[in-house]
Amino acid sequence: MTDRDDGLLTRRQSLGTLAGSAAALSGWRPMPLPGRLRQSVCQWCYAKIPLDDLCRSAREIGLESVELLDERQWPVARKHGLTCAMANGPTEIEVGLNRPNEHDRFVRESERLIPLVAQAGLPNMIVFSGNRGGMSDGEGLENCAKGLARIVPIAERHGVTVCMELLNSKVDHLDYQCDRTAWGVELVKRVGSPRFKLLYDIYHMQIMEGDVIRTIRDNFAHIAHFHTGGVPGRAEIDESQELNYPAIMRAIADLGFRGFIGQEFIPRRDPMTSLRQGVRICDV
Repeated sequence: MTDRDDGLLTRRQSLGTLAGSAAALSGWRPMPLPGRLRQSVCQWCYAKIPLDDLCRSAREIGLESVELLDERQWPVARKHGLTCAMANGPTEIEVGLNRPNEHDRFVRESERLIPLVAQAGLPNMIVFSGNRGGMSDGEGLENCAKGLARIVPIAERHGVTVCMELLNSKVDHLDYQCDRTAWGVELVKRVGSPRFKLLYDIYHMQIMEGDVIRTIRDNFAHIAHFHTGGVPGRAEIDESQELNYPAIMRAIADLGFRGFIGQEFIPRRDPMTSLRQGVRICDV
């Protein structure tokens, strides 16, 4: 995740806040999509669009969330009647919970951040395993479990779900450790808390494993959130790529999923046209 908005509002955006706040006070809510799944959009994919404008467009499309936001950005989404379905957490992709020497720092930031996530009414906070750096998968599991054993009790007290994202280590995040569903599921089992689950990124796991629908069905109990993306290239999720997203979304909906589908493709055409198309494709 890169190029995220810094959350600072321009004067024009600040003026827009007044109208948005008035709408929120009047009880305005986004028009829900007609399908069975709740959808979100990842802000970093639209970094050139001011967050205020992205939230306005997301609301008009029927999304309920703009995600992967920092704490200064949450109020921007909230004033448009949106939530942040996945809040940024204390770790980095390359330097994550598999590094015991970083645990104290991550725990301190979690102690500060998780109560704020809960206070804002947000459901999830993202974390990362970190890169292997020569570490075996067994050692990485043990280290991540130890770090999460210190963070998850905070999440349990505040009703926030900590989600580790599955990323590919073949194309985008070379050497990333949590790059297989089985590894992530084993970590969830070791932690043993309903407040720690996986963020299953369909794009990343198609690159690493394929067999997406079967994998989701077999491991559904351990997944709290999904991300999309076209394979290859992480572009639009239309007929130009190899995944059958309507079938994947139907399988997720049939499982009774109540969380969010986060659109995380990088548009190559007009951004909002592509986002509307992606939302329609997933609205099953």
